[in-house]
Amino acid sequence: MQSSQSRNEPYLKISIADQHCWLWQGETLLFDAPVSTALNGPGEQKNSGCTPRGLHQVRAKIGHDLPINTVFVGRRPTGEIYSPELGRKFPDRDWILTRILWLSGLEQGRNRLANVDTMQRYIYIHGCPDELPMGVALSHGCIRMHNDDLLTLFALIPVGTTVEITA
Repeated sequence: MQSSQSRNEPYLKISIADQHCWLWQGETLLFDAPVSTALNGPGEQKNSGCTPRGLHQVRAKIGHDLPINTVFVGRRPTGEIYSPELGRKFPDRDWILTRILWLSGLEQGRNRLANVDTMQRYIYIHGCPDELPMGVALSHGCIRMHNDDLLTLFALIPVGTTVEITA
């Protein structure tokens, strides 16, 4: 249940401990799915490879109407469509696929501005290869989701949606 949101707008809660996310609107659960957060655990410092905690908002939605498994680099589609064969060809690539929900911190000094700025750290909720496990912390700081789950979430939330990330 979400207590931090007083308005009846969509509100996303992500638990690092549970490796799960829930989308609430008031008392109604609209969506839930497993995720994969940072292998390095929770943390806000620039270059830490950690998933930032606290209150955030979706600052931008990227990839509307692009095909599932579209590959992004620097928030731009590369023209590639991910496949297991492409994954084998580039085994060390950090795949950002399908859609991007770019997060921005709302708590100055905790996850906004200076060396803890979530947006400047390029922290996203994004798709990943579906063969990667969910429910296991493996990312470089972002919140990974399987592509079908991300497509559903992307359609449900507007820019400005509050996102609370807890340890």
